[in-house]
Amino acid sequence: MAGAKQVIALLSGHVEGDAERVYTVALQIAASEARQGHTKTAEALRRLVDTARESGATTVPATLPQIAVATPLVKPRGDLEGLVHVTHSETRLDDMTLTEAVRTRLLRLVVQQKQRGRLREYNQRPSSRLLLVGPPGSGKTLTASALAGELHLPLFTVRLDGVITRFLGESASKLRLVFDQIAQMRAVYLFDEFDAIGGKRGATNDVGEIRRVLNSFLQFLEEGNSTDSVVVAATNHPELLDRALVRRFDEIIEYGLPDASGARAMISNRLGKMAGRSIEWASIAALSDGLSQAELARVADEATKEAILAGKKTVGTADLTTALSARRTMREAVADIFSD
Repeated sequence: MAGAKQVIALLSGHVEGDAERVYTVALQIAASEARQGHTKTAEALRRLVDTARESGATTVPATLPQIAVATPLVKPRGDLEGLVHVTHSETRLDDMTLTEAVRTRLLRLVVQQKQRGRLREYNQRPSSRLLLVGPPGSGKTLTASALAGELHLPLFTVRLDGVITRFLGESASKLRLVFDQIAQMRAVYLFDEFDAIGGKRGATNDVGEIRRVLNSFLQFLEEGNSTDSVVVAATNHPELLDRALVRRFDEIIEYGLPDASGARAMISNRLGKMAGRSIEWASIAALSDGLSQAELARVADEATKEAILAGKKTVGTADLTTALSARRTMREAVADIFSD
């Protein structure tokens, strides 16, 4: 039978709207029943949890407390308020244009997170530490949002400008607050532009305080994460990262610029119902070469707006060609500025 602590945990999960906590405690009870030889009870509990998860229902089955799947959005307070920004994401991985290899690895993490209770029965933990590397606009930040959406969790974006200060020891103390939050509230936590704190120790431009922040980050990341919060670090400059970081992450996923088929999928998805049926994708592919997902999204948006203002019902080849040419011209102008 369930002990008092497990009943309290079930009720706490119900009150806080954390369906996964309820499932996890139910699976712990199932494991306890199985050890006592009550195999039928244990199997019944496991089947109920599996059914609830696989159905995607918004409530737990009638034999468990009725709760919403989504974790309530909590506004950071006190010292944490200036260190993180919290949002609720409706984005899903299906909304993104990803290679099959990247999609498979991300889905594997999602499955492990959703089945974390079962893994805990065997003293295993789900993957929860993810490093994303790749050029700007390739989808790294959007991935964190999609993971939050898939897992029905809040997305906390860590404000590194709030964490890093010039005062000795203060940055590490602020980072400690962030990791205390990670340990207390299950969510997806994004450290964007991670090279700002994850740079190589001993580099010529190494600053003592930044080195202490990195050492603290490595230490905190190794600590147990009882909430199974997902920590996502993203960088455009993996060559700057300290090598000690590599073994601290469960997954390191590299993003690249989309190829011709990826560019077509990105533009088509973005255009939606506005996509014309006779778009000449071969000519579009040539102009899309070298552009990131973010740039292609802006191209589709600009082409859509121009088509609407011109009284058109769909976006055609000429609309996309004009938008792509304008984007490439803008890119070249910026490149010339920074090359001077």
